[in-house]
Amino acid sequence: MGKGFAPIKTQPKKPVTKTAKLTPISQIQADLSSYFNDIKDPRVNRTKKHLLKDILVIAILAVIGGAEGWEDIENYGIAKQEWLSEFLELPHGIPSDDTFRRLFERINPIALSECLTKWVQQLIPSLEQKIVPIDGKCLRGSYDREQGIKALHLVTAWVAEQNLTLGQIKVEDHKT
Repeated sequence: MGKGFAPIKTQPKKPVTKTAKLTPISQIQADLSSYFNDIKDPRVNRTKKHLLKDILVIAILAVIGGAEGWEDIENYGIAKQEWLSEFLELPHGIPSDDTFRRLFERINPIALSECLTKWVQQLIPSLEQKIVPIDGKCLRGSYDREQGIKALHLVTAWVAEQNLTLGQIKVEDHKT
């Protein structure tokens, strides 16, 4: 013990790898509504007070911001109206919660899903040579024995680098 401890040889630190560059908000604002050109507006022409693109963009941004219902979406729009008016037309202001509900009851969900998929693909860089974790979960408490409803099983794919869910689908049952 007279000589003390020998110096510890350390390995040089590895350089920190940068995550993929995120898309600037100005580009997202400019591009978001352009992805909804292919969606057919299910509303009657005489009742259209708000633009379809405006309604869809507000709803998507509100859900990303944590909205969980039609009232939350309307409240988000009201709170962010000044900012939203920078890139949306909003000819009659923010739509009501009933307007959001009625539109989403009638819109083609497959067409909307395809548009959202295209938009998300534009936001993130190519997934070539990336690890895409796929995870299955059974949601506890989602079953009802009395009514014979089985538990809900979901499979989710996500990109770890961006903390982004690529997709989630309900499956009949899990296989072990």
